[in-house]
Amino acid sequence: MNESKPPPVPVLASLALVLPALWPAASLAGPARPPVPEATWIGQELRLETPPSNPATAEAAAPEPAAAETAPAAPPWSGTVELYGFAPLRTIGTTTIRGQEAEVDQDLGEILDILRFAASARGSIEKDRVGLQADLWYTSLGDSAARLVGPRQLFTTTADVGQTLGIYDVALRYRFGARESALGKPGTYSVIPYAGIRLIDGRLNLAATLDGPFGRTLLEPTRNFQRTWVQPLVGTQATVFLSPRLRAFARGDIGGFGLGGQQDLSGNAQVGLGYAIGDNTDLNVSWRYMGLKWNNGDQQANGFSVNMNGIEVGVKFFFGGAPRGPAMATAP
Repeated sequence: MNESKPPPVPVLASLALVLPALWPAASLAGPARPPVPEATWIGQELRLETPPSNPATAEAAAPEPAAAETAPAAPPWSGTVELYGFAPLRTIGTTTIRGQEAEVDQDLGEILDILRFAASARGSIEKDRVGLQADLWYTSLGDSAARLVGPRQLFTTTADVGQTLGIYDVALRYRFGARESALGKPGTYSVIPYAGIRLIDGRLNLAATLDGPFGRTLLEPTRNFQRTWVQPLVGTQATVFLSPRLRAFARGDIGGFGLGGQQDLSGNAQVGLGYAIGDNTDLNVSWRYMGLKWNNGDQQANGFSVNMNGIEVGVKFFFGGAPRGPAMATAP
């Protein structure tokens, strides 16, 4: 018996009705494939699109602001050491031994000719604002020509005068303003008053041949004198920066006040400039005056006086103080 075959037309018609309904379901079954990018030609510029920025993502990716760094605290202790040389352009003085007085007037060349030995240094140590300072000065001169004046000036002639003199200062001090340093901001200053003692050690000798009245020659034996005494001392020193490396400074002191004899007075005056040749080293050049006068006031008096002014050159070293480099702060 022959099987009947369905006619093709009704089957095709039914498929045409079913396929449109099944197409959306088939599209949801799998993800859509992106279109295949076109191949770039050789030499064609390839551009990559920048993804749009997301404010929330940018905030999350941004690093947190660093905390401000604070400068380490400066150590409480600091100090200075200065090696210096004083070259007096002119020295005027007198030497009196048992009533016999000789006058000296010398320039720098004459002093260098008779100079035997000289040494000088000053320094300080400080905790916070209170400190201790010292200034040591020693010189030894050989015999030099002097003008000798006899009693009532009956005769005048030359004499030989030798001198060894040491002046040693020790004082307590208190600082106003910034700590001493080689470098600083323009306008930074410090003022340091001080008070202490001055120890003076003088050794003198005087030898002369005197020409008396009527052409008589009087041979005067050599006279020697030595004295060590202490004076009260007050003074102040100040400095101000003119530029980060250049500073101006001044110093003045006075000692004695007539307490150690009929005449007992000493003093210094100094003004100059310092330039930093390193982070902790200064080269100082200044003008200085130094004066000293002492006499016991006896009938056969002993005493001496000296007045010097000239150029002082020194190298000053600074220790301690604030660490190098200012504190840095990062803004958020």
